[in-house]
Amino acid sequence: MVAIVTGSGGGGCGRAIAQRLARDGAVIVVSDLDEAGGAETVRLVERAGGRATFCRADVRDDTQVQHLVQWTTRTIGPLSVLINNASAPHPTEDGIAGWMNSIATDFLGALSATRYAIDAMRGTGGGSIVNISSISSIWHGRTTDGGFPGYDIAKAALLRMTTALAPMVMNDNIRVNVLAPGWIATDEPRQDWESLTPAERASRGVPATLLTTDQIAGGVSRLALDPALNGRLVIWWSDDKPRLVRWGDRGYREFDEFSI
Repeated sequence: MVAIVTGSGGGGCGRAIAQRLARDGAVIVVSDLDEAGGAETVRLVERAGGRATFCRADVRDDTQVQHLVQWTTRTIGPLSVLINNASAPHPTEDGIAGWMNSIATDFLGALSATRYAIDAMRGTGGGSIVNISSISSIWHGRTTDGGFPGYDIAKAALLRMTTALAPMVMNDNIRVNVLAPGWIATDEPRQDWESLTPAERASRGVPATLLTTDQIAGGVSRLALDPALNGRLVIWWSDDKPRLVRWGDRGYREFDEFSI
């Protein structure tokens, strides 16, 4: 089993996902703009007894994404799993112009990677794709300040990309699923969370607890490896258990149990 994890050169979810899938038996292709961080992820996977290699790619560049998938299949072996984790949540400019980097990274980059992964998987018997969205993509407006519009738009697009693609590729034995987590205890969210008192968190709609990167990695692994799951969305509010949205649900009202 060969798995590409985009955005896995940092110390957040991508690295945790790479480590978890390696423990599950996958050979990991770590991909990121950060070459030093990517090398560290490879080192950590190998130190734990897994196998990993690094391929630099900017997911905003379609040519680089195509090369990432082709290099993986040519050098490592048939692609089994793609995790679209690369993210650029912060605006780079004011107004709509500042949305574009998030849309290019979180959505268009994932779309490119998915396109080339499907082409590769079709020729080798199938595989699975997991997209990383966010709970910020499902809110209908905000009652408190916060959020980044470009990021929220991109993450919402991943939800619809997942449900649209799933029936299109199921006959090729390819599955597509998406995880929408809440606040995660990576460096910046944790610092923001720790700067608030419990009362301030409650008044600002900030969760009482944070998800860990290991929890996210466990959810991703389940979606990637469970053959019964296709076209499914898992919503995981930070202070609740993960919930599997039923296919055809019309308002995030109907859930099934989801265990890791």
